[in-house]
Amino acid sequence: MAKESILIVEDDKFFRDLVSKKLEKNGFEMFLAADSKEALTILEEKKPSLIISDLILPGLDGFELITMVKKDEKTKHIPIIVLSNLGQKEEIERATTLGAIDFMVKVNFTPDEIVDKIKKVLSGKI
Repeated sequence: MAKESILIVEDDKFFRDLVSKKLEKNGFEMFLAADSKEALTILEEKKPSLIISDLILPGLDGFELITMVKKDEKTKHIPIIVLSNLGQKEEIERATTLGAIDFMVKVNFTPDEIVDKIKKVLSGKI
């Protein structure tokens, strides 16, 4: 069976590396993007099992990225988890209305909890 792959869209290199290393240790193949433009380029060639995206990104923000991914026939089926420092009710509602399957506020979750959430989403339990 092919490895599950995850695209992380996060402009904070430290946080991106921390989460990706944790996910690699759990057997996931990783694709990393520092912004939405880079993420869209990766999505043209790769079809990850899941996308984790921040909302505050240089250039196109995470809301715009979700919109673009969900409008594209080739990528609309890919689940998106928002992982952001934002966490106001309006931001959560906007992200989920646009198509994010879940919303996690960074400071509220450990890397292990993030991995657990991803496994639940990929197994269809969320």
